Amino acid sequence: MPLQMNQEVFITCAVTGSGGTQDRSPHVPRSPEQIANSAIDAALAGAAIVHCHVRDPETGAPSRDPALYRELTERIRDSSVDVVLNLTAGMGGDIVFGSAESPLPVNKEGTDMVGASERIAHIAECLPEICTLDCGTMNFAEADYVMTNTPGLLRAMGSMMTELSVKVEIEAFDTGHLWFAKKLVEEGVLDSPAMVQLCMGVPWGAPNDLNTYMAMVNAIPADWDWSAFSLGRDQMPYVAAAVLAGGNVRVGLEDNLWLDRGVLATNAQLVERSVSIIKGLGASIIGPQQVREKLGLTKRAPK
Repeated sequence: MPLQMNQEVFITCAVTGSGGTQDRSPHVPRSPEQIANSAIDAALAGAAIVHCHVRDPETGAPSRDPALYRELTERIRDSSVDVVLNLTAGMGGDIVFGSAESPLPVNKEGTDMVGASERIAHIAECLPEICTLDCGTMNFAEADYVMTNTPGLLRAMGSMMTELSVKVEIEAFDTGHLWFAKKLVEEGVLDSPAMVQLCMGVPWGAPNDLNTYMAMVNAIPADWDWSAFSLGRDQMPYVAAAVLAGGNVRVGLEDNLWLDRGVLATNAQLVERSVSIIKGLGASIIGPQQVREKLGLTKRAPK
């Protein structure tokens, strides 16, 4: 399809993530208070959406504790700063197998595999405006484990999210994930038009070359809303690439720790840098209320 630049762009800030970055930068927030404060700072810098994981406040390790999510969401909602809340539902699908010769039984250390209801328990309790659905299984990133999202799990989780009236952000790490996402919409598991996040350059999903990126862009139905991001030094180039291809933008410490060579970033600084790129391209940046109107979101109180 011909490219058409997006003239009204929203920015998502992925605040902390679940990767092993907690000891690589002092700016990676750990406690619910730190994550909330960093999210609010990102909103003040221009982010309309904050995408949040939680971590163990002491160790920084990723967590699924609903109490931590509850504290985080209450702190963000109780602040005077308006922002659209997007919570991950990606935790609880990790399998670490044994050796190549003895893959079973699985390694209990690192394996965290639970059912669909438990994986979205914090979503049902906190009722964010958006939550993520990782739309496929893959060998994942910095550890030797499998991110597991079977068709049955995805149908169950997607149905629960739709029933909760929480907007699903489809996380597409490869072309097949988009293929299955379209199937979920076709089946009525997810509402149409859907929302997609293209996750580029995450080992071992879609590489972040522009040919692969455009293949994924061209596979998105024309009426869907989408964003894109890449990792590390490629984060800011993909700000420009997303806008030029008609999409929206994601930045943040989940995906990149650096502002410049040797200079560790804060979330607010990464958002500010993306704002300058977007405005430099001649596009405008929309805020949280415009995003709610665009995506059909309703800001709600938790149960």
